[in-house]
Amino acid sequence: MDLINSPSVIIQLNPRDNVGVASKAVPNGFPIDKNGTLAKENIDAGHKVALTNINKDEAVYKYGQLIGIAAQDVVPGEHVHTHNLTMIELDSSLKDFQPHPQTDTTSSSRTFQGFQRDDGSVGTRNYIGILSTVNCSATVAKAAADTLNQSDELSQMGFDGVVAITHGSGCAMNTDSEGFSFLERVIAGYAQHPNFAFVLIIGLGCETNQVKTLVAKKGLEDDSRLAYFNIQDAGGTRTSIKTACDHIMQMAAQHGQMQREPASLKHLVVALQCGGSDGYSGITANPALGHAADLIVQHGGSVILAETPEIYGAENLLIDRSINENVAQKLLDRITWWKHYTEINGAELNNNPSPGNKAGGLSTILEKSLGAVAKGGSSSLNDVLHYAEKITTRGFNFMDSPGYDPVSVTGQIASGSTVVCFTTGRGSVSGFKPAPCLKLATNTSMYEKMHEDMDINCGVIVDGTASVEDVGEQIFERIIAIASGDMSASESLGYGSNEFVPWLVGAIT
Repeated sequence: MDLINSPSVIIQLNPRDNVGVASKAVPNGFPIDKNGTLAKENIDAGHKVALTNINKDEAVYKYGQLIGIAAQDVVPGEHVHTHNLTMIELDSSLKDFQPHPQTDTTSSSRTFQGFQRDDGSVGTRNYIGILSTVNCSATVAKAAADTLNQSDELSQMGFDGVVAITHGSGCAMNTDSEGFSFLERVIAGYAQHPNFAFVLIIGLGCETNQVKTLVAKKGLEDDSRLAYFNIQDAGGTRTSIKTACDHIMQMAAQHGQMQREPASLKHLVVALQCGGSDGYSGITANPALGHAADLIVQHGGSVILAETPEIYGAENLLIDRSINENVAQKLLDRITWWKHYTEINGAELNNNPSPGNKAGGLSTILEKSLGAVAKGGSSSLNDVLHYAEKITTRGFNFMDSPGYDPVSVTGQIASGSTVVCFTTGRGSVSGFKPAPCLKLATNTSMYEKMHEDMDINCGVIVDGTASVEDVGEQIFERIIAIASGDMSASESLGYGSNEFVPWLVGAIT
């Protein structure tokens, strides 16, 4: 639907829809259509209102897709939400699967200004990383980073600063477990990340996640980009902090002055993420980001969509875009895993949306998923990655992860994302070093309230002053500018040092 030319306060997104979305708060008794139908109650902005009679057990449609079943009879003008809309379980299959043609990439002259690495990758930032193998070495890692960041010597050499990547696990774990594999992949992904010029890994010495084992197992032996030691071997806390600082300064001197150089957009990997979603997310910011994602892919770059619980019910849209049956099956396998995982933990996938999502107008996971998938644009789905698995196929990828934003983005960065785009309707204040993060507001009200945290107002789409394509182009250009060194809003506020959260799965003993 063309929102720019929409005269109604209620937006019908697809001719099939029997509910519309309030573009602003609608008072009881206010006309909701040209026929004079009146709102039967107050309808908050972003919430749904019935456009037709909907009988109990009848399907409810938004975006032209099923979002649930009416729990009771609903009349035109009535609020449609969690009180009268129930979840329905959907099952996807590959019975009639047809491969989707792989999206063509153009020979693009567009570039960004990045940091060339010896392995052929290109960073959008030039940080130095200090990684802890275990919670026990986190304090030393943070203290060393703080000490080094107090001096301007590294910045004069072209480095963006030192980032301590710390976490709360690394010990009392089964080394054969899935959770331990996740942790190893995450740390290895950060250790090899293009946004780090080099890294230092610090262990305690007696933990389960042994640094020497990790280095050997994940092929991290390149001493030009990585050094490591254990606190127990170094002689304690103060000695270890000094040892860490000495290591960093020696490696910085070896790397010398660092400068940005032009790089093809094929080296750009963008994480597509949403948090604090609302009823506008699938109308404004998510489809606009999807358009930008398509432009990135068309120019030879890559994008990674994630959050498996938040595509549940809309996975058929991604299956239809899979380039072959193997990719489609990998996606279905992750959905099957999640159904089992939630069941054995006494939960269900419809535990999502969160209370904040529901306050913003989202009623079921089906509705949320349809909006969330829009971030992925329309390009072919070229691969499905396990959590924190390194991206190897250019174009549009999906990575398995929980819907909890810090855990999901941690995995996307470990997979190789060098820029994060984060849509939000309720407001978000996080950042994700070493990758810069753009915040995309779904509605103008929240953007104005939290403008210092937001990079782009996608609410202009529902306001009727810009199209999805207009805002998508704006996002695309802003991605290139921030990849080239412009500071994002979250970076200007100092965010990004506390959001490294690997996915913990399994028993801690």
